[in-house]
Amino acid sequence: MYRIGFVIEQALGHVTHGLNLKKNVAADSEIEAHWILPAWQTEGFASKIPGYKSNWTLQAGLQARSQIGKLQRSVPLDGLFFHTQVPAVLSQNWMKRFPSVVSLDATPLQYDRLGDFYDHETGPSWMENKKYELNVSCYQEARHLVTWSAWAKAGLVAEYQVAADKITVIPPGVNPSEWKRPFSVQPSSANNPVKILFVGGNLERKGGAVLLAAFRRLRARLVENEAGDGETAVELHLVTKDKVTPEAGVFVYHDMQPNSAELKALFHQSDLFCLPSYGDCLPMALSEAGAASLPLISTNVAAIPEIVQDGYSGLLVEPGDVAGLETALQTLVADPALRQEMGSHAQTLVATTFDAEKNAQTLLDLLKREIKKAA
Repeated sequence: MYRIGFVIEQALGHVTHGLNLKKNVAADSEIEAHWILPAWQTEGFASKIPGYKSNWTLQAGLQARSQIGKLQRSVPLDGLFFHTQVPAVLSQNWMKRFPSVVSLDATPLQYDRLGDFYDHETGPSWMENKKYELNVSCYQEARHLVTWSAWAKAGLVAEYQVAADKITVIPPGVNPSEWKRPFSVQPSSANNPVKILFVGGNLERKGGAVLLAAFRRLRARLVENEAGDGETAVELHLVTKDKVTPEAGVFVYHDMQPNSAELKALFHQSDLFCLPSYGDCLPMALSEAGAASLPLISTNVAAIPEIVQDGYSGLLVEPGDVAGLETALQTLVADPALRQEMGSHAQTLVATTFDAEKNAQTLLDLLKREIKKAA
């Protein structure tokens, strides 16, 4: 039995990743998992401390370090797993004691370059230098590093001096069987509207405004070309937390929960998935859409091309390119056979590379190996 502490960052898509991982870890009878989930402290004394209440790295790091200590006093640990490095950088004293694996979707420097789209600002140079030193030290203390993508691995090698053989690429993903389109639910026929699906909590960062602009142009073109009546030829379905002004052909869902039956049903009823994001590392919604056999449209950003392989599993456009996005949408809306082909390729790609169950077992096998080496 391996007693492992799993420290999972609780921000953005990492929450869903943690839920998927927790489910799959439970299937390994050799793992006794103990979960540490640092949370934003918005109440109580801690929330009033200057410099702490607004600093997620400090909050997550101090919570992780404290909770690992409490856990170790009751359950002697064999190893630690951190996702991401955010809760790990202040837990290096524990990483010295236990074989530890650190997982990340992007390096801090890669994230900084996407920062404008996450409302993330870099600090003064002395602070950024200290942050860099802490992360370099964290990566050195880790027995092994896991990245979600080849893009993130390249960043570790080039900018943090990590040896390539210390890094294993293990993407996140989904359990494909849970997202597979039921046989009873078929794609739209020629007499039904083509349904475009977008899933993104932050409408602006995920490119929702660009998609709305491209959708309006597409509908206008369909009317002008008499390819449809403009009301039923194409629909846009938006799953988002942000407010969207009502308009014809646009359907908005504010209360969809991750992995819910309602969300899966919406994927299954759609014909293509579009996420023209400005800033993302590797959005998990793309794996969900691929598993549901939807062709993918997204942007040439970070690791997105590793799942949206242009011309194979979908189409890539540049961020903010309304005309280019309209053309990509038109290409798939007008060609059911191409939608089916790319959707099938996306499903195959998810099954081979982004299967959360298989990838979780690969991760657990890696953790076991590192613990055995340290014994």
